[in-house]
Amino acid sequence: MTREELLALPVAVDLDTANRALTIGRSTGYALAKRDQYPVAVLKLGNAYRVVTSELHQLLGIVPDRVAGSGELCA
Repeated sequence: MTREELLALPVAVDLDTANRALTIGRSTGYALAKRDQYPVAVLKLGNAYRVVTSELHQLLGIVPDRVAGSGELCA
């Protein structure tokens, strides 16, 4: 995934998207998640796995160009 694609992700993504961002194969990603060995924290919600996008950004060293400061509104 490109930097722009990573920055455009929603707050949390499914495990397949996180696997793609980390270049981990689907089977390997799910196996790591089931063993609690995924490179970032994985949330299990019912039958679904979710990954917080900010953790992916941190692991990959992706920093937004500009962070809203005090007094600025986020769109």
